[in-house]
Amino acid sequence: MEPVTLTTDRLVLRPVGPQDTKAVYEAAQDPGIQRWTTVPSPYLPEHASGFTEQWVPDGWAQGSMFTFGVFLPGGELTGMLSLTMRSLGVAEVGFWAAAEHRGRGYVTEAALCACRWIFTEVGVDRVEWRAEVGNAPSRAVAERAGFTIEGTLRAAVNNKGVRRDCWVGSLLPSDLGLPSTAPYLPARI
Repeated sequence: MEPVTLTTDRLVLRPVGPQDTKAVYEAAQDPGIQRWTTVPSPYLPEHASGFTEQWVPDGWAQGSMFTFGVFLPGGELTGMLSLTMRSLGVAEVGFWAAAEHRGRGYVTEAALCACRWIFTEVGVDRVEWRAEVGNAPSRAVAERAGFTIEGTLRAAVNNKGVRRDCWVGSLLPSDLGLPSTAPYLPARI
């Protein structure tokens, strides 16, 4: 798939490239990003260059992972968001916010924009969110974006070689007033 750029009222979401390596490296030095995400720790310059020069372009080319840098219109990196294809019609969202830009709603805004895009342009019918139990800021973003928290999965994430419990939630096209590619019949409990 060809990379795309998305915009909101306040943000530009675009694939990162070599020109963004320094900003990615600097943002990923934040202990919170290294603690709660699967980025390597310590996060070295070669991790950032591998990400911007190989991981991101390869994901787009293969249609397996759609990664967007979340930027202010002036070009400042505020965060990162990826939508990774997990199975037919299902993607998983992952994100982080640069420390100096937290609490402004940028990641929530970016998540909604990217989910609308993947529902309408890629044909995904379910976006899953997962975060290690205890990552309250990530859960707050997911809830503000309209994800339904579905529960806790035991030992479902591997972060730096350690299995950890995680929360899981989902967003469906219908949650955003959009049609699905396949009919959905919810369980009657």
